Amino acid sequence: MASFVGRVVLITGASAGLGEGTALHFAKKGAKLALTGRDNSRLEDVAKRCMACGVPADNIRTISGDLTDSAFRKDTIEKTVAKFARLDVLVNNAGVVFPGESMGMSESDYDKSMDLNMKVPFLLSQLAVPHLEKSQGNIVNISSLCGTRAMPEVGIYCVAKAALDMFTQCLALELAPKKVRVNSVSPSTVATSIFGREGSALHGKDDEIQKFLDSQASASPFGRLGTPQDVSEAIGYLASDAASYVTGQILLVDGGRSCTCK
Repeated sequence: MASFVGRVVLITGASAGLGEGTALHFAKKGAKLALTGRDNSRLEDVAKRCMACGVPADNIRTISGDLTDSAFRKDTIEKTVAKFARLDVLVNNAGVVFPGESMGMSESDYDKSMDLNMKVPFLLSQLAVPHLEKSQGNIVNISSLCGTRAMPEVGIYCVAKAALDMFTQCLALELAPKKVRVNSVSPSTVATSIFGREGSALHGKDDEIQKFLDSQASASPFGRLGTPQDVSEAIGYLASDAASYVTGQILLVDGGRSCTCK
């Protein structure tokens, strides 16, 4: 069982859903945690849950704010390193999805999707890499099955995640000589609050959200959606020494959906 005792893990979008599940996973492995999210109250709740898993309060740093803001991105890295004097793992998890046909998407929603799903991981990685070089750490990007196959109901999300996958592989080649690994985990649909998040196209539309989630579950060979635990286990593997010879990989955690025509 992989241990992260003494290692510092920075997780973006940690205040709910997959990010929360990932924080709890690393908490159970003994990591020191830097957690970011927009909702400070929810972020503090996640921190308390991590402490309940055995992480000392002094080994958790919460940093609330908007990662699309350049000053906050810089502040996130600086506060993490100031607190723990190192950075071992960056998990680029924060993201947003706007279900709907591409031709009906507004320019504003397009920009928000590309900014948070692709631009933020790119720029945050730039800031993190000098510290990861020192620790010979790694980056795990949270991509999606949508990055590998076209899905008309989330077209721009597919585009953003496909770009993230290519960035993962290009950066892996760039950083391999410096012993910094870069990988992606690509889940199929995971039932989290991302679909109803404020600012998304389905915010407040519970019936439409449920209809979308039901359609995704029925398309899975397992007949269910993925869970945060399904995905966090894969993230933990790629971030661990067990994957020390693994880089530039797009690990599908999709219950076999990529093997179907659905």
